Amino acid sequence: MLQEKITALFSDVVFEENSQWPTMLIASDQWRSVAEILRSNNDLNFDYLFCVTAVDWKTHITMVYHLESTFYRHILVVKAKIENRDNAKIATVSDLWRTAELNEREAYDLMGVHFKYHPDMRRLFLTDEWVGWPLRKDYDDPINMIKL
Repeated sequence: MLQEKITALFSDVVFEENSQWPTMLIASDQWRSVAEILRSNNDLNFDYLFCVTAVDWKTHITMVYHLESTFYRHILVVKAKIENRDNAKIATVSDLWRTAELNEREAYDLMGVHFKYHPDMRRLFLTDEWVGWPLRKDYDDPINMIKL
């Protein structure tokens, strides 16, 4: 079972209950070392990162990573909590999974998450002059009348 293999590697891991796929909950400073093990461990072999998402909870930001092993056909979700919302930083994994390169740029552009050691950390969709992070709940858009 996937959860048992992961628990054997990370003794203090916490899993979210009632999720579609096994979902690990970790602190953002753990992400890089966890990612390296998930990618390189032969019993897990998570060779494909198919989704990267940032979620704004107003008090913190959570990065959500969906990983798949194309060999074993198992899927894992890793949620990394970034406590400091005003200076949101987490390590890049673009050198482990190439798909992360553009996904991380998107999260930076729209949510303001900075990916440490990313090879090309710049806006993806918005202009360099754009101020703010439009997908954050506290973003003030004078044109859009909806307040979250």
